[in-house]
Amino acid sequence: MDISLERTIPRLVHAAAKAYGNRNAIEDGDVTLSFEELERESLRAARAFNASGVEHGDRIAIWAPNIYEWILAAIGLQSTGAILVPLNTRLKGSEAGYILRKSRARMIFMIGNFLDADYVGMLADQDLPDLREIVVFRDDSTEQTTWADFLARGEGVPEEEARERALAVGPDDLADIMFTSGTTGQPKGVMTAHEQNLRGFKAWTEVVGLAEGDRYLIVNPFFHAFGYKSGWLSSIMRGATILPHQVFDVPAVLERASRERISVLPGPPTLYQSILAHPDRDAHDLSCLRLAVTGAAAIPVELIHRMRRDLSFDTVITGYGLTEASGIATMCRFDDSPETIALTSGRAIPDVEVLCVDDDGREVPRGEPGEVVIRGYNVMRGYLDDEAETAATIDAEGWLHTGDIGVMDDAGYLKITDRKKDMFIMGGFNCYPAEIESLMFEHQGIAQVAVIGIPDERMGEVGMAFVVPLEGVELTEEEISAWCRDHMANYKVPRRVALVDELPTNATGKITKFVLREWATEGGGEKIN
Repeated sequence: MDISLERTIPRLVHAAAKAYGNRNAIEDGDVTLSFEELERESLRAARAFNASGVEHGDRIAIWAPNIYEWILAAIGLQSTGAILVPLNTRLKGSEAGYILRKSRARMIFMIGNFLDADYVGMLADQDLPDLREIVVFRDDSTEQTTWADFLARGEGVPEEEARERALAVGPDDLADIMFTSGTTGQPKGVMTAHEQNLRGFKAWTEVVGLAEGDRYLIVNPFFHAFGYKSGWLSSIMRGATILPHQVFDVPAVLERASRERISVLPGPPTLYQSILAHPDRDAHDLSCLRLAVTGAAAIPVELIHRMRRDLSFDTVITGYGLTEASGIATMCRFDDSPETIALTSGRAIPDVEVLCVDDDGREVPRGEPGEVVIRGYNVMRGYLDDEAETAATIDAEGWLHTGDIGVMDDAGYLKITDRKKDMFIMGGFNCYPAEIESLMFEHQGIAQVAVIGIPDERMGEVGMAFVVPLEGVELTEEEISAWCRDHMANYKVPRRVALVDELPTNATGKITKFVLREWATEGGGEKIN
């Protein structure tokens, strides 16, 4: 029985219980769930959603780190026909509030405290007219509903009733709305359906060779497609054991990889670079490592060689995807050379078309740069409540215009040569200058601000902000940096700040960011902190 042919997430979980039985599905601290128990506990959550009056199409948010309850809540709500809205754990209250209002989320499931942040407290001053209930994981002292109390309310709902509702969820029903920042400065909700997600990661798991019995340490956050779709969802599909990991800390990852015999460890290049550079790496037995999947940044060829030589990986695969394409579009194959894996993002996954085109939408000759466009089952259903942006992104022939510039060789292998106009990637996180600038404008002393990405040896890229203070206002780089840390997710915070008298502009008054890049390259001086 090939359970990867299932067309909805509830049906996949049901089929996995039959196929993998008492094999361990999740190991999270003291909690271990078999695939049979995963189905039972997910159905228990679904019964609680039913008892809570959740209806088909309702949006339910999850704001928590990688814990097993995250998975149960997600499967439970999807089993009622509700739609998952994941929230980045690094968001501040105003950022989370915007997504909750935009998605009209009816409920939110969150951690009480994480990394010294009070998540419930961060929402206290937010206007959330559609939110009916907050449910808190792992905090029995909360005044909000606890996870245990939430589950208890489902005891009056017959299991068979919940199962029938789960099996009634359709392949074209929306499974999730994942918010991705945009060049307009406000996050956009990307809508994808059950079947397109499962079909895409059926292809992903086949290419990477994820297999029954693999032990998958999921460091990539569940709120991201890398941790959710190519993480726990793919593991359920192939019978791999899910081991959630909350925070990337090199000693902890090394210790867990050795002690818990991890075989699968995907992540951005910075993850492997950090492990390779750690002085205690050789003290741990990493011979269990088998499969690595990476991407999201330029990769040195030597890194691929060292991952195989020094970290014992048999298979290292890179790929390219974006949220608007269900998280996947192209992939290298296991037998590609290290040079191909490092220097390209592979070729299109089966039944998906990828081209590089000119401004008129015509394919450019192989070897010449053009905009990367994607067409196939993996393309999103559109942006939530934004027909104009959807039409601007997906053309009349169904091509998703990524805004990325790439070069394709004669074998169909894609090399990304430039990113969306201004976007930069810090440690695997997409950062959009327009959004960061919008947030910084809330500072009462800032008249103008422009943000660019600059190279960073450890993180790949980091943000640099050029700030023009309001006339008569005295600002310091340190003050601006501290304000940013208090008002936005850490990965968005510019790591360098330059105070300037004015920003460079062209004849139409548009800021010329290439000049800012020259300023950044020319050296620190007193402008740069």
